[in-house]
Amino acid sequence: MSDVEAIGRLVEKHRALKEEIGKVIIGQDEVVDQVLWSIYTGGHSLLIGVPGLAKTLMVNTIARTLGLDFKRIQFTPDLMPSDILGSEVLDQDRKFVFVKGPVFANIILADEINRTPPKTQAALLEAMQERAVTITGKQYSLPEPYFVLATQNPIEQEGTYPLPEAQLDRFMFAIRLEYPSLEEEVRVVKTTTDDRKTSVRSLFTAAEILEVQHLIRRIPVPDNVVRYAVGLAQRTRPGQPGTPELVTQYLDWGAGPRASQNLVLAAKAHAAVDGRFSPDIADVQAVAPGILRHRILKNYKAEAEGVTDEEIIRQLL
Repeated sequence: MSDVEAIGRLVEKHRALKEEIGKVIIGQDEVVDQVLWSIYTGGHSLLIGVPGLAKTLMVNTIARTLGLDFKRIQFTPDLMPSDILGSEVLDQDRKFVFVKGPVFANIILADEINRTPPKTQAALLEAMQERAVTITGKQYSLPEPYFVLATQNPIEQEGTYPLPEAQLDRFMFAIRLEYPSLEEEVRVVKTTTDDRKTSVRSLFTAAEILEVQHLIRRIPVPDNVVRYAVGLAQRTRPGQPGTPELVTQYLDWGAGPRASQNLVLAAKAHAAVDGRFSPDIADVQAVAPGILRHRILKNYKAEAEGVTDEEIIRQLL
C-alpha cells in the first residue's frame, strides 16, 4: 500500500473511531481529536479538568476502541514508585524475580496524577521518554505502542502537587476540558440515567497503530513550516533575540526544543486525518495551544494582572 492510500485509509479509520467514541463520550470533539493526534504520533497527553467531566471514561473508551492493553493507576498521596513500576521479590527458590507493575501496558491511565507527591510522579519520567524502566540497575523495555494518558485536577484544588516541569515537557498535549453546553449535558444525563449499556468496537490493532506512527513520520514538511514551528517555540523564550515584549513582560521561561518537535509532528497528524499529504502553517497554528500551554511559565506580574496562558499563546499566533 502506498503512503497516499495509507493516508486515505487513516482518514476513514479516524472518522469511524470518532463515531465509536461518540457513542460513549458526548461532545468534547476537540479533546478527542488531540488525544488521537498524540496517539498517531506516539505522544502522551495530559487531560486537565475539574472532577466529573468524564476524563477517566474518555481514556478508557479510547483504549477499548484502539484494541490495546490498558491499565489504570489511581494516584494517591501514599502511592509509591514500586506500586507503578513493579519490584523484585523472593520466589520459592529464594531467588529475586521481577514482578511487573501496571506501567507495563500499551495505554496507561495515570488517574489524578497530581494527587501524589513528586517522588512518585517522577517514576514515570523514564517510561515516558525511553519506553523503558530501570529496576535495581536492569532496564526493562515497555510494550509498543506505549502511551501515558494522564488526568489532572486543577492545581488550585486542595491535596494536589504541581507536576515537575521535566515531566510536563514529556506530555505532547496538555488538554483542557471545559464544562459541557446545556444541550450536551442534557444528552449526557439522558444516556447515563437509563438502563441501556453502550459497547464500542475495537477498530485498530497494536501493529496498525505502529504503522500509522511510521506513516505520520514519513509525511514531508516544507521548510517554511518547520521554520515557523521552531520560530513559534523560540518566541516563547524570554531573553532570546526577537522575543516579543509580551513574553518578556509575562513569562519566566518558555518552550524548549521538544515543543518544536511536537508542533511539527502534531501538524503532520492534523493534516493526515484531514486527507492532506503535507502540513502547512495553519496546521501548526491549530495544534499550538495544546502543545505550548504547559510549556510556558507565567511570572508574578502575569498572575497579578490575570493574564492567562491562552491569551499569551493567542497573541503569539
